Amino acid sequence: MIQSQEKPDRVLVRIKDLTVEKADEVVWVRGRIHTSRAKGKQCFLVLRQQQFNIQALVAVGQHASKQMVKFAANINKESIVDVEGVVRKAYQKIGGCTQQDVELHVQRIYVISLAEPRLPLQLDDAVRPEVEGEEDGRATVNQDTRLDNRVIDLRTSTSQAIFCLQSGICQLFRETLIRKGFVEIQTPKIISAASEGGANVFTVSYFKSSAYLAQSPQLYKQMCICADFEKVFCVGPVFRAEDSNTHRHLTEFVGLDIEMAFNYHYHEVVDEIADTLVQIFKGLQERFQTEIQTVSKQFPCEPFKFLEPTLRLEYREAVAMLREAGVEMGDEEDLSTPNEKLLGRLVKEKYDTDFYILDKYPLAVRPFYTMPDPVNPKNSNSYDMFMRGEEILSGAQRIHDPQLLTERAQHHSIDLEKIKAYIDSFRFGAPPHAGGGIGLERVTMLYLGLHNVRQTSMFPRDPKRLTP
Repeated sequence: MIQSQEKPDRVLVRIKDLTVEKADEVVWVRGRIHTSRAKGKQCFLVLRQQQFNIQALVAVGQHASKQMVKFAANINKESIVDVEGVVRKAYQKIGGCTQQDVELHVQRIYVISLAEPRLPLQLDDAVRPEVEGEEDGRATVNQDTRLDNRVIDLRTSTSQAIFCLQSGICQLFRETLIRKGFVEIQTPKIISAASEGGANVFTVSYFKSSAYLAQSPQLYKQMCICADFEKVFCVGPVFRAEDSNTHRHLTEFVGLDIEMAFNYHYHEVVDEIADTLVQIFKGLQERFQTEIQTVSKQFPCEPFKFLEPTLRLEYREAVAMLREAGVEMGDEEDLSTPNEKLLGRLVKEKYDTDFYILDKYPLAVRPFYTMPDPVNPKNSNSYDMFMRGEEILSGAQRIHDPQLLTERAQHHSIDLEKIKAYIDSFRFGAPPHAGGGIGLERVTMLYLGLHNVRQTSMFPRDPKRLTP
């Protein structure tokens, strides 16, 4: 095993950079042994580095003895090795490798870290499409096994691609908002009262009293608007003590939150948020095609479609579309999950988009701090945004008048003492403002057309899972 070296005697090259342009060059590569196959006086290795891999050949000759071939063939899968070799152009494309036009002819090989011989799951099984496994009778890996052995599962090319793309979403979110003049803020996650006046909070011991894990950074975003920051955003964990064991709910997720003062109409904020998401979608298309294609090999889906400008429907229009499709629902009834998905399909058929905004929700189904519609008091200045028929953002114009806020809280039977600090923050002059919260894992899941949010949460937390 090689120890740390202050002045290393080799420069390591990334596997993804090994192309025909490097043919005949001698290079050093570090990677994991993905597979090994001995054949007579030679051994074929596949070296993997994140989502990229290359075939390496160890053959008896000037640079390799029989013992070296035998040594290479017996290195355990997933061990980390340093390999010196010559890049050679392949006679034919090498199937199963990302670097299909070249292979590495090994001259020296060192084991950096030896993996145990028995793996809890096989990576080839973990990337096999379920349909292929069912048809051919080959093994696939179920979700609990993946999550119980997450450090192995995260090494698969699919997982590597998912989380590289997710990192890109965060990067594009920050880039876009900073370019628009927003300021990134950091908000506390240990708070003295429930963020939204509700009961779905985690209580924690806080010295001689109790505290709560934040359901949302909303209060602090709004306080920053009241402090004249005008446009703010934050990226951080959000906690929800909801016993929801569904494909799209987590008890801890990453929130991408936005809040903004506006001049004349809350649609200024709606348009800014929608454009931010469109810029993210465009950035993913431009920068992450390799990752998108890698995921689609295991989980095929149609490419994500969106319009510019973003389609915006009013809630009453959505209700009319659903009724036309045979759904019975009231004017002030909230959308159920099945109706959300059906509406997504109807919108896709009619407008050919996977991303749209639903505006003017009934006031009765929105939180107490939502601004009523000044034209129709049964409606509200609130909106949700959807991807592939599932909600990814919930937002609204907030009530910035403390008297109206008090009245609305009383209407919802909320204990005013518990939200006193929230109401008091508007007593010294507050500009009209609106915002919303986006779930990072949901955006990743729906953009890639995946079917469970646990696939896009690196170490998911739900009512039944606290490990690893």
